[in-house]
Amino acid sequence: MQSSHIDQTFPRLVGDIGGTNARFAWQQSAGDLLTDIDTLPCASHASLLDAMRHYLAEHRRPPPRWCAIGIANPVVGDQVRMTNHDWTFSIEAVRTELGLQRFLVINDFTALALSLPALSRDDLRQVGNGEPVAGAPLGLIGPGTGLGVSGLLPQTHGHGAIPINGEGGHVSLPATDEREERVVAILRQRFGHASAERAVSGQGLVNLHAAVCELAGERASSLSAAEITDRALAGSDTRCDEALELFFSFLGTVAGNLALSLGARGGMYIGGGIVARLGERIDRSPFRARFESKGRFSGYLHAIPTYVVQAKVSPALIGAARALDDL
Repeated sequence: MQSSHIDQTFPRLVGDIGGTNARFAWQQSAGDLLTDIDTLPCASHASLLDAMRHYLAEHRRPPPRWCAIGIANPVVGDQVRMTNHDWTFSIEAVRTELGLQRFLVINDFTALALSLPALSRDDLRQVGNGEPVAGAPLGLIGPGTGLGVSGLLPQTHGHGAIPINGEGGHVSLPATDEREERVVAILRQRFGHASAERAVSGQGLVNLHAAVCELAGERASSLSAAEITDRALAGSDTRCDEALELFFSFLGTVAGNLALSLGARGGMYIGGGIVARLGERIDRSPFRARFESKGRFSGYLHAIPTYVVQAKVSPALIGAARALDDL
């Protein structure tokens, strides 16, 4: 883009819309860092448009020229209906209502994938062994309200890096031992299809807790995902601890499958809102062993590094900003 044309696309609003929170940031001019970063509870606003208007009013910002959001949802066509929240909207209607020149809506993990090359070592926490191979694909998985999955294919002649836009969180959940098979059977009986998201997400933790209680012949307490992780980390509840161990086991298996599918020798990244908050617990979990446990290809996976994304600024906001120039 010519410099004068770039100037005409600013200021810009970027967003990261999850099932629980909507995060926004402002970019005043080309090359500027994101400012006015704010988090709004989705439940406090009737629609995405209301949340965007609230943000602009709260920070006394004019309507932006360009805007991009990453959203925890498939984006197919003009109509967006969120899977893990009740917001629905027309992309063109929002663009018109706010007077935007351009409104780009992408999957939130597509945005997060675009941000990965911009993250520093301080934004990442490595789990286990491995060294990244320059120019190789990157894998991305992230348990939060749901389970996001993406990747980033390397730059080629004439093309920038290409983010993968898919719904890998809904692949069938694999079991690697008899106990996991029993858990998957419980999930299948309850939901029909036992997807990875049914176990590797916030609601997945609740599902796993219910399953381990059922296997123990106990009635499950009505606990939230946060309560389950708090009790597990405190060592005060055996069933919560078992649920968290299963969560990490399934996460490792699904992440290893994704790494093999993508050839993600550039590294496997763990985003989302859950794992980063659990600190060092992942180091003592079965995650890395399950990630590598692929028979003849265990050595291949042993060489792939796994990183927990723990950036202070939502990386998906950075990715949304990059998407306006790259997509």
